[in-house]
Amino acid sequence: MNPATVPLLEVVRHEPFNAESPSGALQHPLTPLANVYVRTNFGVPELSGPHAIRVHGAVHREMTVSLDTLRAMPQHTVTTTMECAGNDRLGMRPLPVGEPWHHGALSTVSWTGVSLVDVLELVGVLPSAVEVLLTAADAGPRDDAEGTVRFARSLPLADTQRRDTLLALEMNGAPLTPAHGAPVRLAVPGWYGMASVKWVTHVELLQTPYEGYFQRQRYVYDEAGGITPVDRMRVKSIITSPAAGARVDRTVIVTGWAWSGFGSIRRVEVSVDGGDDWQPAVLGKPVSAYAWTPWSVSIEVVRNGRIVLRSRATDASGVTQPDAIVWNRLGYGNNGIRQVVVEVESR
Repeated sequence: MNPATVPLLEVVRHEPFNAESPSGALQHPLTPLANVYVRTNFGVPELSGPHAIRVHGAVHREMTVSLDTLRAMPQHTVTTTMECAGNDRLGMRPLPVGEPWHHGALSTVSWTGVSLVDVLELVGVLPSAVEVLLTAADAGPRDDAEGTVRFARSLPLADTQRRDTLLALEMNGAPLTPAHGAPVRLAVPGWYGMASVKWVTHVELLQTPYEGYFQRQRYVYDEAGGITPVDRMRVKSIITSPAAGARVDRTVIVTGWAWSGFGSIRRVEVSVDGGDDWQPAVLGKPVSAYAWTPWSVSIEVVRNGRIVLRSRATDASGVTQPDAIVWNRLGYGNNGIRQVVVEVESR
């Protein structure tokens, strides 16, 4: 596809600004910076004065960490596939509440910054700590909450001890933009995007699990069995070529990506017209352990006309994408098998 014909972003909502990566941009192993999807709950906050992060709570010594301090610390780069928890919400029936995301709340980005564990080592974590709470600068009203709600999410302490969980200062080799969390944001490999808190102002070590709004009322699986906070990305695959509506030969080369927050991709399969004759795809090498895995397969089609292509992935934990969408009230974690309809023409 000619890059000049690809829109920078596909806007879902103008205020607060939310926009998807266009399908053409998702053909690249690394999503171009201008095409990385944007998710904001309250809009981009207005920040003034020198930015710093307060680190406190269950620590031996509280401190405030400036941007200059972060820049002077060892820098680490991690490439991750990040998906909004509400991606593919439009595929659910009945339609859940929330932003009407189609397929493009998804990007793969190379983040550079300081390992969060290095910052925690500066303050000394007490043995009683169980979670790390990241609080952002953005805040605003919510229809189902009183007063002003500030964006905040917690992570289990173990996930903050990985070198690859970053306080990021750059993305794709350039400084963070305001819409993507400048001057500093979290980047959490393997988790849905809500965990990668933008515009970080506080890092607090907690001795009990966090019960805040975005941990217990939003970004949760609200199902018959109860409420569970959204965490790691479910195993999923997409077809990037051929595009929906494309005209193809009877020999169809199908390509795409697969990813999971629960381990590497072990298998991708493709079927035609809803049948159970799943054909194995050849897996390529991802650019990092946390990035989507490329795959491809050649399919021989025996007739002309409209056909339906489907792909499904299986990860290292043994879980395979479900054929049926698992509905929940807020529309999170849709990893149901998607279909692409193309037109076959013999030549």
